[in-house]
Amino acid sequence: MSDEREKYKNVAYYPGCALEGTGHAYNKSTKAIGKALDLGLEEVKNWNCCGAMEVKNIDPKLQTYLSSRVMSIASNEMDHDVVMAPCNGCYHNLKKAEYELENDQEAVEVVDQISNKAGHETYKAGEIETIHALDWIKKAVGEEELEKKIKGGLKGLKVANYYGCMYTRPRNIYPEKDQGEGSESTLKPHYMDDLLAVAGADNVEFPLKTACCGGAHTLSDSDTSTKLVLNILMAAEASGAEVIATECPTCHTGLEMHQIRAEKMFGKKTNVKIVYFTQLLGMALGLSKRKVGLQENISDSYALMKEKGIA
Repeated sequence: MSDEREKYKNVAYYPGCALEGTGHAYNKSTKAIGKALDLGLEEVKNWNCCGAMEVKNIDPKLQTYLSSRVMSIASNEMDHDVVMAPCNGCYHNLKKAEYELENDQEAVEVVDQISNKAGHETYKAGEIETIHALDWIKKAVGEEELEKKIKGGLKGLKVANYYGCMYTRPRNIYPEKDQGEGSESTLKPHYMDDLLAVAGADNVEFPLKTACCGGAHTLSDSDTSTKLVLNILMAAEASGAEVIATECPTCHTGLEMHQIRAEKMFGKKTNVKIVYFTQLLGMALGLSKRKVGLQENISDSYALMKEKGIA
């Protein structure tokens, strides 16, 4: 095993708030495929919310502190080099905090002040690397080794891979992306496509893979969120997809709920199913539908998976 692959084999795991609630199936399936792939996840001790929405809007520097505390615990108390966050919001905020602590002296001072009051070691930029669940599997396993572990596979299931907007934007907080061959792209991300292709999926050409689902506005302006989601759902169906694969709990829940709302409020019915990429990958690895939490999804894909011989 290469040194880089070894680095990502055992990581600190930051599930974040959503994966303990509406995104429970994502949490369950992430842990299940980690076990199936012999990867170690050690949950960050006494973790806190990353300040994803409300705190960030009230005091951005406080949000930077909240994210820094998670990284400080993972690095300074748990002695990890890598922290993995499957939620796009958490991933984005930890990466943004890292960027601010490298480039904003005021943020450094505020984080140090609050950390001292809270009684824990101040996080300093560069002490740990934050990665997404997609990076975790790509870097710790890779396509070649993953292919050896596939049992049955996805049998040509037509999949539209949906990354959402926070996985790639703003570009400046993701310096490891757009670095040439092998790196992730912010313009046309492909890590999920790569992994699910190895698992046997037929990835369709999907033009809205990084379009916003309106997740942050779903309570304040539901109609706008519904219209944004409907655009994504209709584009996926127009591309021939049977399933939209997701890698963010907020996006996943938004797509499921607004799919129902679009039919109820606007008379627009779509049939494409919404499934976490970890659930698809887990089933391709031979895990049962219950093991990956397929029954927890609002979008009922079981009949499709059974018809395809996947579940």
